[in-house]
This record gives sequence, C-alpha cells and structure tokens, in this order.
Amino acid sequence: MEQTQLRTIQLGATGMEITRVGFGAWALGGGDRVRGWGPQEDEESIATIHRALELGVNWIDTAAVYGLGRSEQVVGRALAGLQDRPCVFTKASLVAGPDGRVVNNLKRDSIMREAEGSLKRLGVEAIDLYQIHWPVPEGDIEEGWSALAELKEQGLVRHIGVSNFDVAQLRRIRQIAPVETLQPPYSLIAREVEDQILPFTQRSGIGVIVYSPMGSGLLTGAMTRQRIQHLPEDDWRKHAERFAEPQLSLHLALVERLKRVAGRLDTTPGAVAVAWTLANPAVDGAIVGFRRPDQVEPILAGAGVDLTDADVAEIAGGPVVEGR
Repeated sequence: MEQTQLRTIQLGATGMEITRVGFGAWALGGGDRVRGWGPQEDEESIATIHRALELGVNWIDTAAVYGLGRSEQVVGRALAGLQDRPCVFTKASLVAGPDGRVVNNLKRDSIMREAEGSLKRLGVEAIDLYQIHWPVPEGDIEEGWSALAELKEQGLVRHIGVSNFDVAQLRRIRQIAPVETLQPPYSLIAREVEDQILPFTQRSGIGVIVYSPMGSGLLTGAMTRQRIQHLPEDDWRKHAERFAEPQLSLHLALVERLKRVAGRLDTTPGAVAVAWTLANPAVDGAIVGFRRPDQVEPILAGAGVDLTDADVAEIAGGPVVEGR
C-alpha cells in the first residue's frame, strides 16, 4: 500500500487535513484497572506506530488515562526524532484518584496539570487537538471547556474538542468558545449518534472523528466465542455486555454478513466495518486501534472502500443482491 492511496479530508473547520483512518493508541496502555486491553509490549507498540506512519497515517489519538500515562509515553517514544511527525490528539478529564481509582475532574487547575503532563510525555511543544474525554461532572463542563480555550490562547494546544458530549452539552460550551471537533462512539453496533448528534455536528461545522468503528474488535472477523473466553482478566471486553449473550449472537451474525461483503470486495470484515462509518457524510475520520504491525495494512484498506447501496443493505441484514 502506497501513502498516496490513503484519502484525506479536512477535519471540520480546523484546517487540519487528516487521513480518513487514524491510529488509536488506547490499547498501547496495556492491561490495567482502567478498562485495559491486556498485556502489551512497548517495543511492539512502537513498531506498530511506525508501520502505520510508513503507510501514510497522519494522526494519532491517545489520552493521559490510557495506562495512566503509558500510552502517551509510548507515542512520545515512537515520534522522537521524526522529521515529519503526525498530528497528535489527546484527552483530559480522567485522572488517578487518591485511592488508585480513576476519577473525573474538569476543574481548571486539574486540566492545566494534565496538559503539562501530556506535553512532557508526548515530547511535543503543542498538542494538535486537545479534547475533554467525558462530560463528567456535567456541572463542570463550562469550567473544563474554558480551561481548554485558555490552553489554546496560550499556544499549548492548537485545536480543542470534546468526546462523548451530547447536543445539549455542545450547545452549552460553544457559548464560551467554538467546538472544533467531537469524538463519539460509532459503529454498526453503536448507532445512537445518528439520531441527533451527527446531524447537529454537520449543521454546525464540527469535525467528527469516531471511535470504536469495529466495535472494539468485535467486528474484525477474528473475534469468536472461544477467543472471548480466553481474553485476559484485565481486558475490559471479557466482562462487557456486547461480548456476552444475548448480544453476542446478534453481533456474530452481523460479522458473517460483513465477511460476505468483504469477500466480494477482496478486503477484510474490519475494513468494511470502518468503511461503513466513513460513508456517513458527518464523519471525517475513524480511530482504529492497532496492536501489531501486521494488523495495520488490512484495516487501512477501509479508508478506500466504497460501499454500494446493495452492500449496505446486505450488512444491515437485507436481501442479498448478486453482483455489484
């Protein structure tokens, strides 16, 4: 796969031209108490980032809470010394509490401390996109958003956005400063944002990068009942509802439909699942989590797959249409 084959798009009104697929670094934090993904070797993480960059990916999304700083540290190590580094997006508002649990904090002083820590771990002079991770506590979202606006004014972050906010919350904070981006969950098994949130962002010119477009691995075609049973205990998916009955049977049936479409398109089920999210005109980019170098190229293909109406109908469980 050549770099020129990766499509790009402008992220909202930020002026940033991003590839349709970005590198999600959550799993690089490894297994921990914060919805970890099981063991992960840092050297393999770095090799995976380098492979994605070789193939043309030009942005990485992480967060301070992933592995309690470990993911950002790994990203920083991977980018050290690169002449042409990708855009780096990270998030704030989830911090380690005094008893070891993770707590939500949108107070100004906490956000400022988080930003300082993220800048050091990532080894960058400015964060390209800084995001509020969750709108919790909801009563503090104005204070948290004001802090991000202040960081932008100081030049420590270039653009500001939010993750997991609803329309009412977006309306509240944009009275303080424009909301440049939103990062919501979106996939074939998590479509709630289609009703109100995506239409609102499209009308408002807010850039959208979606997370978990493959349902946290469920739609890759590699997830089976047996594999779920053998997931490490510190992999959050082992205890998630979508990975258990009665939901699991429905999701695995969906995967079989993805496999049929992928077979016709000579690609992978995961790539088709990613392409499905990118087909929504409100979506600019999709965040895909990679853990090994060999995982990157097959899924990046999703950035270039064009699904027909017949493909979409078949994925949804409609009648199979022969030919394309």
